Amino acid sequence: MLISIAYMLMMGMFLGWICKKLQLPALMGMILTGIILGPHILNLIDESILQISSELRKIALIIILMRAGLSLNVDDLKKVGRPAILMCFLPACFEITGMILLAPKLLGMTILDSAILGSVIAAVSPAVIVPKMLKLMEEHYGTTKSIPQLILAGASVDDVFVIVLFSAFTGLAKGNQISITSFLTIPVSILTGIGIGILIGCVLAKYFENIHIRDTAKILILLCISFVLVTLEDSSKFLLPFSALIAIMSMGIALQKKRQIVAVRLSLKFNKLWVAAEILLFVLVGATVDLKYAASAGISAVILIFGVLLFRMAGVFCCLIKTNLSMKERLFCMIGYTPKATVQAAIGGVPLAMGLSCGNIVLTIAVLAILITAPCGAFLIEQTYQKLLTPETRQ
Repeated sequence: MLISIAYMLMMGMFLGWICKKLQLPALMGMILTGIILGPHILNLIDESILQISSELRKIALIIILMRAGLSLNVDDLKKVGRPAILMCFLPACFEITGMILLAPKLLGMTILDSAILGSVIAAVSPAVIVPKMLKLMEEHYGTTKSIPQLILAGASVDDVFVIVLFSAFTGLAKGNQISITSFLTIPVSILTGIGIGILIGCVLAKYFENIHIRDTAKILILLCISFVLVTLEDSSKFLLPFSALIAIMSMGIALQKKRQIVAVRLSLKFNKLWVAAEILLFVLVGATVDLKYAASAGISAVILIFGVLLFRMAGVFCCLIKTNLSMKERLFCMIGYTPKATVQAAIGGVPLAMGLSCGNIVLTIAVLAILITAPCGAFLIEQTYQKLLTPETRQ
């Protein structure tokens, strides 16, 4: 196991560095590392690591979302209220609709199978988007109109909405009935996640104010609470539905609101943790990719992915109607809301494991979506933000 981790970190850093030198996103090199070292080519990643791959990817997501929460200002979020709420579900709805319209024509799929495929593909990747938006906030690009905060907030909630739809569609394919209560879990899990996160954040702020402990100990406390929240969300014994990842980000936001000085220091610590977590996350995402599926997809699958991305971008544009954003800024939001990786890696193989007839094609398109949108989306964000966004003038 240890030698596998060494391979992943060293090769991930090296190929990431080469990609940066070529003006490409570092995550492209990390995903490539996972593909090369993974079970489908060299098979140098220990089986015990692959068995806990989803948990390791979740730890990396916890780190970046906690860092995001500690960096987000509540006042900035208030500025983007309505568009941020719409960004949580409207682009995904547009993309799923696009899939239902295009997949039957391009791939000969049924409407239900197309809906399942759409719900797999429709989620954006917080792991790609959040670090990019945090970088923009640090460099003060688009922050006057809270553009990075808008994209960051939407990307953090988008997954919850899409995964509930995925569960409903796959249940329907297995012969189950769709109940209204399953859809009610979407707003309930979001709101309870926010409430639980704020409550814990306020309690921790008070605790950190009265009890002096090292920042490293504070990091460990935050991580342990986050792990408990994720476990409770997954546990069937916990009756109240809530989104653990939203709770984690809300916890960071509440801590930032109550103890800003501490939040700034902790954000820097999480920044350092992200260096290793990012490599592990994208290498493990790459390890899930089987190039045989991607190679068998054909040009129709590629056209389909770009086609549904246009639907998603139209959804983002609709979210920004009646805002004070310029056309350039709206274009950046449309570009910035396209990368996919983590959700597709997590649920792309589920329909196949369930024995659904669409399982093979869903996994193929999911693999292809990761390979196309994660590096291309990250590349376009990097190359366009200075051209499309206005830097904040500092007094």
